[in-house]
Amino acid sequence: MRLPTVRQALAHPRYLLSAWPWRAAGYLLSSAPVGLAVLMVLLVGVVVGGVLAVVLVGLPLLVVLALSGLPVAALERRRLRLVDSRPARSPHRAPDGPGPAVWARTRFREPATWRELGFALVLATVLWPLDLLVAAVVLGVPLGLLGTPLVMATVGGGEEVRVLKLWLATSWPQAFAAAAVGLLLLAVSGYVLGAVAAGRAELTRVLLVPADPERQERVAELVRSRVRLVDAFEAERRRIERDLHDGAQQRLVALSMTLGLARLDAPPGPLADQLAKAHDEAGKALAELRDLIHGIHPKVLADHGLGAAVADAADRSAVPVDVTLDLPGRLPEAVEAAAYFVVCEALANVGRHSGATRAEVTGRHDGGQLALEVRDDGRGGADAGRGSGLTGLADRVSVLDGTISLSSPPGGPTLLRVEIPCEWRTEHCA
Repeated sequence: MRLPTVRQALAHPRYLLSAWPWRAAGYLLSSAPVGLAVLMVLLVGVVVGGVLAVVLVGLPLLVVLALSGLPVAALERRRLRLVDSRPARSPHRAPDGPGPAVWARTRFREPATWRELGFALVLATVLWPLDLLVAAVVLGVPLGLLGTPLVMATVGGGEEVRVLKLWLATSWPQAFAAAAVGLLLLAVSGYVLGAVAAGRAELTRVLLVPADPERQERVAELVRSRVRLVDAFEAERRRIERDLHDGAQQRLVALSMTLGLARLDAPPGPLADQLAKAHDEAGKALAELRDLIHGIHPKVLADHGLGAAVADAADRSAVPVDVTLDLPGRLPEAVEAAAYFVVCEALANVGRHSGATRAEVTGRHDGGQLALEVRDDGRGGADAGRGSGLTGLADRVSVLDGTISLSSPPGGPTLLRVEIPCEWRTEHCA
């Protein structure tokens, strides 16, 4: 039966006839000597190191103790082969250079080192006693019952024997009945040992074996590509805004001025009326184009940052808005853009649907996170899933590992909160 793990072998009909039950028993029983050895080393090291550390002589020993999880983890990864034939790679990377000092510095900086030290401590104090107890009980009970006839023949003189020190068998039929029960329990014990060994192995793999490197690399590349797409999207928005501002808008301004001058020079009559109508239409087109440019990427956001852009959006809101922002300065362009458009969409929803008389926008940067809240005193009952426009913004914020939450009970108030991770570093968030 060629299966990679004992967990998969448990479901096979020929499990009890394979080597997997014995391998599971060996895995659990071999945990005891390893755990005892680790416990003794740790106890001796802590005692000796604690005494010598008074005069700074024990510091090297304490360093060795801190790194003691490495060989224990390496041995546990090898023991995994008893019940799990899948590769168990080391999570440690190669040192940055030659020499023991560089090696030790590299190891001390790796989270895996401290995870392995924690595993060694748990192994020495908890895991090996549990493994030994389970193996002793699961194997001892059926083997004790199975050996009842032999014990009666050799020790009890063929008359009576105490079974598992719990009850007395006074005849051969009773002894063989106990042996039959032991045989049945031994079959059950094979499955119990396999299940316990599978759980123990899975715990070891989770703590000591890194995830699939190819999968990790794919995930990392997806994250990187997602960020690149956001940056490219923002760059394209700015390019469109710049082209419209410097190209189409300037042409419309020139056209409006030309029509205005022609309107002044034209004599009263049908031509003047047509010029006046064309002049008005050019003005309306120019106003709509300016609104479009502002919606694509407002210049105040690019020039002055999120605080000024939110204040500008509040001034243009149909509902009076109080703005209180506590920001340390400029944020990354993607963060500013996402937060700004969430606020704009929220204020637009307040003006269109809420029936509110007042709204409030608050925000701060604290604990490596940008948090913005938009609150109104409207009727409530808002639902982000009913075409409010927040679903797309939530997707956009999630690209930055941010979240949007909406609380809008019937009767109000409505509270929209957006949180975007953003570590502050001197001049900007990273």
